[in-house]
Amino acid sequence: MTTPRVRFMHLQPAEDGPAVEAAIRRVIDRGWYVLGPEVEAFEQAFARACGAGYCVGVGNGTDAIAIILRALGIGAGDEVITTPLSAAYTALACMMVGARPVFADLGPRRLTIDPAAIEAAITPKTAAILPVHLYGQPADMPAIMAVAARHKVAVVEDCCQAHLAECVGRPVGSFGVAAAYSFYPTKNLGALGDGGAITTTDGALAARMKRIRNGGQTDRYHHGEMGVNSRLDEMQAAILAARLPFLRGWTEARQARAAMYRRLLDGAAIEVPPECDPGHVYHLFPVLSAERERLQAWLREQGIETLIHYPVPIPRQPAVQTERPTQCPVADRVCAQVLSLPMYPAMPEADVHAVAEAVKRFGG
Repeated sequence: MTTPRVRFMHLQPAEDGPAVEAAIRRVIDRGWYVLGPEVEAFEQAFARACGAGYCVGVGNGTDAIAIILRALGIGAGDEVITTPLSAAYTALACMMVGARPVFADLGPRRLTIDPAAIEAAITPKTAAILPVHLYGQPADMPAIMAVAARHKVAVVEDCCQAHLAECVGRPVGSFGVAAAYSFYPTKNLGALGDGGAITTTDGALAARMKRIRNGGQTDRYHHGEMGVNSRLDEMQAAILAARLPFLRGWTEARQARAAMYRRLLDGAAIEVPPECDPGHVYHLFPVLSAERERLQAWLREQGIETLIHYPVPIPRQPAVQTERPTQCPVADRVCAQVLSLPMYPAMPEADVHAVAEAVKRFGG
């Protein structure tokens, strides 16, 4: 396979390399690998970074959502309203606890869940609203919180693509009762493996979620309630703690490259979704094209890597057909047209120019 001229992303440690290597060595030298001082230290640091009182480290972002729902008592017979455009794991997490995911269509500008569609989807069985801050773009949280307040429904935020994002000047994750994060290697803050976390300002809820992540144990070998086995391990916690001080700078670098893309793509024969809040952290840089397959093939010929996030709306996934999903036409259109251009903090500015010029040549 020919190495592309412009890579989609770069995952190897770079400026953070010495700190990551020191963290790995520290864990190995200590010989403590599960639920130890590294997890505790990272939980405290990540809670501070997110403006939250508490953080619970877990195995991955999917488990983070499921553990929040379980801790809130949400399960069989309950409905959770969420977006049709996300990684399918958002909906699968609802199904893991026995709840039914109900899909409310997108707002066509933000590409996040439409607050009006949420309100239309509420029933007596609605137990929670689960917005996703997709691609790093915050969902319209003031409007979503207003809907939730009118109907007395909990809000759980999926922040798996939105580390350090802000909505109207307030950190995402601070609006709802709790928030889920993923540290999959491609995320804005990525581990060198899998990992996830939950943030909340509710101390009692945090304590329950810590029990649930560890088999429901109240203390060693005593299981007070049903739990799961989903723990952020010491190695990944140490790596994440080493990388966390770099996250603000990496976020600003993503925002700078996104601003370049927006300027350089002006007039191109594609649609660039607007930045609806300056707190957008650009986990991805998606564009829309009615000729997506041709555009992707053209960029591949130019040596430019692209990906599609996501080609199939969640309501059309075979895995959720038992949940009687409502189809969402805006999501259908977006999934047929969306294409993610290369985006990562260390992306050379010359590569941003090369990608934008290639896109404009396609439409010329």
